Order: sequence, then structure tokens, then C-alpha cells
Amino acid sequence: MRKLAVWNLMTLDGYFEGEKPWDLAFHNHAWGPELEKLSEQFGEEGDLLVFGRRTYEGMAAYWPTAEESGKVRDYMNNIAKLAVSRTLKDAAWNNTRIVRDPVAELAGLKAQDGKTIFVFGSAELVASLMEEGLVDEYRICIVPILLGSGNPLFKKAAHQTELRLLGSSVASNGAVILNYEVVKAA
Repeated sequence: MRKLAVWNLMTLDGYFEGEKPWDLAFHNHAWGPELEKLSEQFGEEGDLLVFGRRTYEGMAAYWPTAEESGKVRDYMNNIAKLAVSRTLKDAAWNNTRIVRDPVAELAGLKAQDGKTIFVFGSAELVASLMEEGLVDEYRICIVPILLGSGNPLFKKAAHQTELRLLGSSVASNGAVILNYEVVKAA
């Protein structure tokens, strides 16, 4: 059985992007050798990336022509991807398939053998997957900045979710990387 892990960067005050979509300049406060190594590890651990429509469109606009070279770019462009959308008509980014019902799709994929499924960004999608009990892990990089306003990573939820810390590390630039598993009800 596969696990579904959410990965995102978040400011100390809880935002995963600024007030405008793709306002991610704060990521520069966390990026460094530790996050690059972690990103490379994601490429070895995972075999599927899942994005909500807005995140997919931003990633698809960036990665195919990204100037940096190496393992992270290759991983992002070559791995299988799902774009979750009811409106998207075309998914031109390499190895992408459009999915209209993420709950059914991901429940089925999790039941199969395979590597970790990662959801990057996509806070609205994460909220719906969380509500359905499909998220197994949260991997969050706390960026050492208070943004003051923006789009919160965690949306209002109908219930509390208990988490168990699996690991933590501090990057040389002060970013804190946390890995939590969701405690499933017995």
C-alpha cells in the first residue's frame, strides 16, 4: 500500500503563498543545500506528483524551461503527474494526466503497490484530501519569516487531526523541516 504525503513550505505565521497567487518570494529564505538534497530524496522516494489546477499551471509554466539543471529538474519533468481539475482541458507538461475526482483516484492508487505519492502546494486540494482521510504524512518546511498576510496552508476543517512527529531538522539558514504522520483512528 502506498502512502500519500503532503509537502509544502510555509511561513512561521502559516502562509504557503502571499496575498497574490504564486507570491512565493519567501521560499528564497529557506532554499539551500538542505532543501535541494531533500528535493532529490523526494525524487527517489516518490513516483507520482499530484497538483491542484492552480499549482499545476504554475509548475507546468516553470519546470519545463527552468534554468537550473540536475536531479530536481529532471525529477519534476519526468515523474508521473496528476492535475486535479474540473475545468482544465489540456495537460501538456510531460507525463501528466487530468483527474476530475481526486478522492476516488487517490484512494485507488493508494491501495496499489508503488512508491510515495506526493502532493506539492495545492492547499485547497490538500484540505479535501485531509477531510476524506487520505493524507498519511505532512512534510512542512517552516520558513523563518512572518509574512503578515497571504493564503494559509491549512484551511478550516470539520474535525481535529492528530499528528505524530516522525522527524525534524534545522537547515543552516534557520528553516525547520518537520515530518508528521497522521494518527489514524483505531
